[in-house]
Amino acid sequence: MTPGQPFILGINYWPRKKSVFWWEQFDAAEVREEFAMIRDIGITHVRFFLLWESFQPTPRSVSPTAMKHLRTVCDIASELGLKLQPTFFTGHMSGPNWTPPWLVDKQTPRKKDERQLCSLQNWKGYPSSIFNTYDEPFVIEAEDLLLKTVCSALKDHPAIWGYSLGNEPDLFCKPATADIGRRWVRDRVATIREADPNHLALIGVHTASIDSDCGLRVDHIAGETDVSVMHGYSIYHPLARHALDPDYVPFVCALTAALAGRPVLFEEFGINTHWPNKPSFWQEITNHDGTTRKVFFASEEDAATYYAGVLKRLVKVGAIGAFCWCFPDYDKSIWDRPPCDFQPFERFFGLWRPDGSLKPMGQAVKDFIATRPRVQAPEKVVKLPVTADEYYRNPWEIQKKLYAEFGEIAP
Repeated sequence: MTPGQPFILGINYWPRKKSVFWWEQFDAAEVREEFAMIRDIGITHVRFFLLWESFQPTPRSVSPTAMKHLRTVCDIASELGLKLQPTFFTGHMSGPNWTPPWLVDKQTPRKKDERQLCSLQNWKGYPSSIFNTYDEPFVIEAEDLLLKTVCSALKDHPAIWGYSLGNEPDLFCKPATADIGRRWVRDRVATIREADPNHLALIGVHTASIDSDCGLRVDHIAGETDVSVMHGYSIYHPLARHALDPDYVPFVCALTAALAGRPVLFEEFGINTHWPNKPSFWQEITNHDGTTRKVFFASEEDAATYYAGVLKRLVKVGAIGAFCWCFPDYDKSIWDRPPCDFQPFERFFGLWRPDGSLKPMGQAVKDFIATRPRVQAPEKVVKLPVTADEYYRNPWEIQKKLYAEFGEIAP
């Protein structure tokens, strides 16, 4: 992507009445209706998730039914003029980690700091951990089987834009070292390119990969993939000046670009609201393990202002595009299931309400698209004071200093 080309505007998709359960309860009419809603406000790209459990019931098999549904999704997108980014090895999603039962390592107890590990058959979670997804031989073979099967089937499909190797994969499982992480990315990208040399390969990392050396370094990934991406949320991160800080996401984008040495697609940003609507507020919630924490709920008006501010600023830091999180507020019928049960804020991240009406922040996105934004040379950049290797020796302290220097961007 070069200056002057259209700024990519995408969205992360789960169906509003199904969430992660949609592949088991697949409804083509539902997908058609919701993809049409997405298209009608001007969004052009959809990132969606091949829930690992749904697509690979055993390490040595890929579900023919899931593949049939995947082809249907792609055909619908093509008919509506949408471009797709299938995301593999999901994996981490909206709080819990969703695992194929065969990936559970029953001999290894789950650590206290590990996320809720559940499946479609076991919502409450497993007491164990999983086999390492970066260096366990039988898992690597399973990953390559899924990549080859899907990418070979879709290599000529007109709806495909690119493939992602995962959603915030270090929240699902961390590589033991950065070298192992880089080798895994390199080898899996090679598998994609062997099966489909026509489309882009990327991986959806988030701010953990700039806050620490978590095994998936931004500069390493840039050397192995076609597009650099980042995810970031001011509501979650202690560096943000406040929950609705419109400069935090653009700063993260600029820092990622400095580490990657190229412009960045900001693949996830967003804000949760509340229903029924009320002024922005903080609320204490109980986690799945019985602990508590405070979470932020924005008013719909504050969320719309936040969206408009972030999108304008992303253009100013030279981003090549942005994907909103996410398509729907979830229907009340699935609030008793993960991720909505212990993560009540996950119910309200959508640009659309469960009844299909567009929320104010959806209107803000629609209004932004109407301006026909273009990729531009950055007006504001982050300049690393050290090499990438030196940055990763002390990333948190360097990042704090850089954000203080970054200041604010005029909207």
